[in-house]
Formats: sequence, structure tokens, C-alpha cells
Amino acid sequence: MEINDAEIALQIQRAKEGKQNAFNFLLNYFWNQVFGFQLKRINNEHDAEDITIETFAKAFDKIDTFDEKYAFGTWLITISKNIHIDKTRKKNASIYAQTTDASEAHVQKIADQSPSQEDLLITEQNLAELLRFIKQLKPHYQEIINLRYFQELSYNEISDQLQEPLSNVKVRLLRAKKLLAEIITENHSH
Repeated sequence: MEINDAEIALQIQRAKEGKQNAFNFLLNYFWNQVFGFQLKRINNEHDAEDITIETFAKAFDKIDTFDEKYAFGTWLITISKNIHIDKTRKKNASIYAQTTDASEAHVQKIADQSPSQEDLLITEQNLAELLRFIKQLKPHYQEIINLRYFQELSYNEISDQLQEPLSNVKVRLLRAKKLLAEIITENHSH
């Protein structure tokens, strides 16, 4: 499916209304652009991924402030650039000490009420096969999948355990589910 500006504008509007699948769409569509931008800047995959996750968390927290006169991708890159600048200034601080100033109401917009396509695909796998697929993920994605689905922790409990902002936990989990769903789909197409 060709994705045009009108489709992106529609998904942004739906995200402003708190629709989970719109957040998924925006994360999936713009992930490579933001991650690639950070990877070129800092040349460290793990740090680039952390900053990208924080970028989406902050963008989703502040989605109501997005002005449609600008390109969404450019807005994300600006947020990403500012996060990187902040991190550079606070180089001695732990990467997890960062917190977003999002209100709980904004963070709750990234809800997990209805199962997404990725959730349905993940739950259909038998356990042994699922564990094999999970082991193909990077360790920090394995950890968040484990905490959410096997230890059945709430987002708040995961946030406390990882000492990360709630919004970062939600974005990291969205990304982990997408990557896991891709692995499952790829293995079932063979």
C-alpha cells in the first residue's frame, strides 16, 4: 500500500484522538527515518535506538502540540536532535535517569486496551516456538517482552523495574512487539 501525505495526516489525527493503531502506524512508518538519523550522528546502534525510543515517547506525549503545517518526520527529527543535545550536555548522567515531563493523562493515550495485530500473532504461537523467536530479539527487547507477557507486569511495574519513564516503556514494547511479529511472520512464510 502506497502511503501518502493524506494517510499520514489521518493517522496523526487519529493519534491525537488516542487511537492505539495510529501510534503503531506512526512508530512503524517513521522508525527507520529517526533511527537512521541518530545512527549517523552518534554511530552507536544501542544509543541511537534509546534516543529513537525517547523521541517517539516524547512525540506521542506531545502529539497534541504537533502543527500540521510542518512535516511529521521533520518534527520527529527535531525532537530527536534535541534529545541528543540534552544527552550530550548531561554525558555523565545515566541514560535511564532521563524522564519525560509528560502528564499521566498524555502517557495513558498510548493505551493497551485492545490487542493489536502483533499481539494476536504473538499469542497464537506455541510457547517453545515463541521462546525461540524471542531469543532472536536484542536483549533489551527480550527483557521487556518477558516482563510484560511472561511476568505479566503492568506498564507502571515495568517502568519501576527498569527505572525508565513510562512513555519509554510503552514505545519500547510497541517496537519489541513489531519486531517479534516480523520474525514470526518471516518464519511462517518459509
